[in-house]
Amino acid sequence: MTENQPPTAKTDLRRERLAARRALSADALRTAARALSRSALELPELSSAHTVAAYVSIGSEPGTRELLDALRAAGTRVLLPVLLPDNDLDWAAYEGPESLAEAAHPGKMRLLEPAGPRLGPDAVTGADAVLLPGLAVDRRGMRLGRGGGSYDRVLERLERAGAHPALVVLLYDDEVVARVPEEPHDHPVRAVATPSGVLRFSS
Repeated sequence: MTENQPPTAKTDLRRERLAARRALSADALRTAARALSRSALELPELSSAHTVAAYVSIGSEPGTRELLDALRAAGTRVLLPVLLPDNDLDWAAYEGPESLAEAAHPGKMRLLEPAGPRLGPDAVTGADAVLLPGLAVDRRGMRLGRGGGSYDRVLERLERAGAHPALVVLLYDDEVVARVPEEPHDHPVRAVATPSGVLRFSS
């Protein structure tokens, strides 16, 4: 970390980005989701992957449903997260829209999670690519998450296992920003996919 950021910097940026997302219309969300799927599939790290760890978008997040189905149709094994009580993530295979079930977690938004057999938190270490939710990314590849810590644990788990999947964040076009506040535990991503295209970062 090159500089000390005030602890409120991430909070302020999260608040700003979440407000912008809430202002998007249903039509804008659908259009963006279709374009995002096309952009993401241009990444060879996804199109050639055997296993991709992804997630089901909720609310006004950049939509992932079309991308999940496209990956599965191409023969890619897709893993989806299951939130554990301690905010860590277990994983299960995505078997199509009918395999998703609504899950209520105390104090959190209702999530759609895979209903199949749990594979354990370490299943993510076998993925060729990991799709990360976020609220922003900067030109260095530093990602701003939602602040729950679940994906920090995923990234720590990958590091401990010596696993190096391609890390890709899915965002809207205006969420690529000049700079994201960072902390020592933050990990840069390899690329961002937005509705208008893909941006890669140097390692």
